[in-house]
Amino acid sequence: MGSVNGGPPQDPPLFSETQRFRQIWILLLVGLIALISWYSFFQQIILGMPFGNNPASDTAVAILLLIFGILFPVLFLVLKLETQVTRTALRFRFFPLHLKWREVPFGTIAEVKAVVYRPLREYGGWGIRFGRKGIAYNVSGDRGVQVTLKSGISFLLGTQRGEEMEQHLLSAIRRESGHP
Repeated sequence: MGSVNGGPPQDPPLFSETQRFRQIWILLLVGLIALISWYSFFQQIILGMPFGNNPASDTAVAILLLIFGILFPVLFLVLKLETQVTRTALRFRFFPLHLKWREVPFGTIAEVKAVVYRPLREYGGWGIRFGRKGIAYNVSGDRGVQVTLKSGISFLLGTQRGEEMEQHLLSAIRRESGHP
């Protein structure tokens, strides 16, 4: 099985899920940061009035607008965690941070388990996070599938459909290993 330029697999997935950052508190925080950067740009560059008691240079204000007023909000709008179970592998990517799919062949998987976890306590939040139990790829909620490889490496994929994903993975792994 292969993919072209990080595109979808050539065979249709048995399980597929796409999650995005859509929590209202994240959208409000990103929006507030963007609004402040746009306001500072408008006040200092357009109106010619320094922004704050110790204003940054006009160049710095323009750079901050570009980063926090444009790029940061766009990143949060396009960020998504895509997860697929195909006939031969578990595939995932955190687009646009991962342009190509990360593929885990079933033969390398020792265990999969649907879990309820504490994102802040166990991994320090959402996104691509590192914790005691390995790496977590998550965008919302407290449910996921913990995957342990035969090499001992473990990672968590956040999902709103943990039990369903676990069943698809277990069925596909059994099928590939020749067990009914």
